[in-house]
Amino acid sequence: MDFLWDKITEWLKEMLVSGVISNLTGLFDATNQKVGEIAGQVAMTPQAWNASIFSMIQNLSNSVIVPIAGAILAFVMTLELIQLITDKNNLNDVDTWMFFKWAFKSAAAVLIVTNTWNIVMGVFDAAQSVVGSASGIIAGDTSIDISTVMTDLETRLMDMEIGPLLGLWFQSLFAGICTWAIAICIFIITYGRMIEIYLVTSLAPIPMATMMGKEWGGMGQNYLRALFALGFQAFLIIVCVAIYAVLVQGISVAADVSSAIWTCMGYTVLLCFTLFKTGSLAKGVFSAH
Repeated sequence: MDFLWDKITEWLKEMLVSGVISNLTGLFDATNQKVGEIAGQVAMTPQAWNASIFSMIQNLSNSVIVPIAGAILAFVMTLELIQLITDKNNLNDVDTWMFFKWAFKSAAAVLIVTNTWNIVMGVFDAAQSVVGSASGIIAGDTSIDISTVMTDLETRLMDMEIGPLLGLWFQSLFAGICTWAIAICIFIITYGRMIEIYLVTSLAPIPMATMMGKEWGGMGQNYLRALFALGFQAFLIIVCVAIYAVLVQGISVAADVSSAIWTCMGYTVLLCFTLFKTGSLAKGVFSAH
């Protein structure tokens, strides 16, 4: 009877150990993959991320929004001219230079509207250049390597009793499920940011048309600040990933498997939380609203 019980116990241990190792490998591999994808996603320009969407947004902006921006520009500059006249006591104190000033501002406004797409892409190109430099510094440092301790880990797990081993299996299983939920959060953050960029750039000519107006100029200035905030949000995301990389390098799987699982989960949840905060933080830095 004891022989049969020993065989059943050994079979259960082998099954649980195999399950724990499989769950751990899947957990850390999925974490490494998703965190690595963040740097790759945010380092892309709107053109590189999806060429089809980029082309569609550019066509919509040029064919639909630019004519509306032209009408807004005419209204803003007419209002600007009226303001200049009334400020000079209804032309009683008129100076010729003010018309040259108005003509220069109008020409500059037309130039800005006609080159809006290039200006907007220039902002993102500048931001992505900074992001590319930053991502190159931390490349390859975000992974948790457990392959070196797997052989020793299997031996240690086989020495454990059925009860603790079963508890560890449930922990690794739950952590794996949580990892997929976190992966969805990371997907929402990275893809949501890029979609927001496409939406904001599609309307770019309208706020840019108000840039040279005294009364309406704040709209265009705030729009530019929002663009810089969206662009440099990627830099903040890279910094978050870099901090995460430093933290996970200190995780010791060999010392305590259970502690390593929950430490990794804690760091990954913290990463998701900070990633969600990068948007509001970037807007705060650039005073965009």
